[in-house]
Amino acid sequence: MKKVAGVYRNQNMHWVGDGFPVKNLFSYDRLGQAISPFLLLDYAAPYQFAPTAAQHGVGSHPHRGFETVTLAYQGEVTHKDSSGGGGTIQSGDVQWMTAGSGVVHEEFHSPEFAQAGGLFEMVQLWVNLPAKDKMTAPRYQALTAADIPRIEMDDGAGHIRVIAGEFGGHQGPALTYSPVNVWDGELKAEYETFVHVPALHNTIVVVFSGELIINGTQKVVDSSIVMFAKDGETAIQLQAYQDTKFLVLTGEPLDEPIQGYGPFVMNTKEEIIQAFDDFNKGKFGEIPVQA
Repeated sequence: MKKVAGVYRNQNMHWVGDGFPVKNLFSYDRLGQAISPFLLLDYAAPYQFAPTAAQHGVGSHPHRGFETVTLAYQGEVTHKDSSGGGGTIQSGDVQWMTAGSGVVHEEFHSPEFAQAGGLFEMVQLWVNLPAKDKMTAPRYQALTAADIPRIEMDDGAGHIRVIAGEFGGHQGPALTYSPVNVWDGELKAEYETFVHVPALHNTIVVVFSGELIINGTQKVVDSSIVMFAKDGETAIQLQAYQDTKFLVLTGEPLDEPIQGYGPFVMNTKEEIIQAFDDFNKGKFGEIPVQA
């Protein structure tokens, strides 16, 4: 079995804009190359929003050098960006936005969700781009729940959805710039399952809710991540003590310098300065205004 290298938990919530109450479960500024090619994960745990006519979310802001991946569990988010990408994701959908050379975007609760109110639960993951692809043209992938293969476990024990990469002979719909797997799962209490990951990938299991025992010994509760050693092993055993919602992330390490500041992640300080200069000169474009 793959050895557990570390377990980290964060229960502290902060607001991103006025629409996303999130817990930051991992970030490259603390874990660096150990999580490459992943950079950051924010979990917006279930939060009740009252009906409103106001816009809640994050207004226009830039990104360069990486990708943002938004998973909707409950609620709806409407996205618009300066490359012409956009759309609304609903429960079970995923937005995969490649900022690349630079994009300005905004994310708000959909008008329909804001008007009705309700429980809101989302995940946003940042995936780094290889140096050769950091200045690629921006791209937007809207992955609906129907696009994402869902593998049911025996005896109704749970399921795994293949968002990116390959699992159990099923290929995820997301197009990626480096080899990554993003598997979204649920495991019912008193059941167990095994997942097999590539031996040379960095591997993270994120536990959003519930309680797992990893490899028969390591207890993991909600709002936690588990990092694994690159020890040549590929098998991970998951046993649920409670109904558990989790994410398995694996990726081939990029082994390139990481230089980030705010909304930009590049390889050198000079590239960060250039990103700010290009943004201030309007080179990232503008979000189209609807008539």
